[in-house]
Amino acid sequence: MPRSFSRRLVPVLALSGLLVCSGWCAAQPVAASAVEVAGEAVVANPYGVAALWAGSDLVARAVLLIMALMSLGSWYVLITKLMEQSRLLRQAREAQDSFWQAGTVRQGTEALAADSPFRFIGEAALEATRKHEGLLAHIGLNDWMQMSIQRAIERVQSRLQDGLALLATVGSTAPFVGLFGTVWGIYHALTAIGVAGQASIDKVAGPVGEALIMTAIGLAVAVPAVLGYNWLVRRNKLAMEQVRGFAGDLHAVLLAQGPRG
Repeated sequence: MPRSFSRRLVPVLALSGLLVCSGWCAAQPVAASAVEVAGEAVVANPYGVAALWAGSDLVARAVLLIMALMSLGSWYVLITKLMEQSRLLRQAREAQDSFWQAGTVRQGTEALAADSPFRFIGEAALEATRKHEGLLAHIGLNDWMQMSIQRAIERVQSRLQDGLALLATVGSTAPFVGLFGTVWGIYHALTAIGVAGQASIDKVAGPVGEALIMTAIGLAVAVPAVLGYNWLVRRNKLAMEQVRGFAGDLHAVLLAQGPRG
């Protein structure tokens, strides 16, 4: 390479390196500031639930807590009742397999699980046949046994329906609780805006939007409660069909055997 060309190339390379270094150094503060702005946007969201809680008064916070308790209660009832219904349907299959294979009603009843509603009905029917004496002897065995079995069925049905009233209450009242929180929040937001004397859209949108979150939370609490209530009622009907079918067959067998059971 000629020496004159090398002498001209050295200043060009030096100038290029200086420009690259200067550009990189200038880009660093811009990138750092962009990261800081993004971090602040993630950490401090002025329109989220956390901002709503931080800027709420005692009444608004009480509304949020009430809706949180409603949601927890409805989900607890929904999960526990689904487990209870699944257990009852499983016990219905077990009763079909083991009860009717026994030699007597008493043996079949004792073969069932202790917490089985089918065992409870069987024991109630056996107790009715045992007590059919004295003054009760004036009542026909059929009528007395039918009343005893029906009372046992009603107790099983009442137990299955425990907790459904809570789901119905939450489903019907949660939207109105959230609406009350929204009205309360909008009232205070407009009052604060009026005192400050600033009514531009950017000043109104934030507080009003935060207040509307209350209504959204109320709907989010109510919808699962309503759907869960309807689902549980449907499953209760299926479970009670199994219980009533078993009770009817048991009634017929006990009438055929008489007081001997």
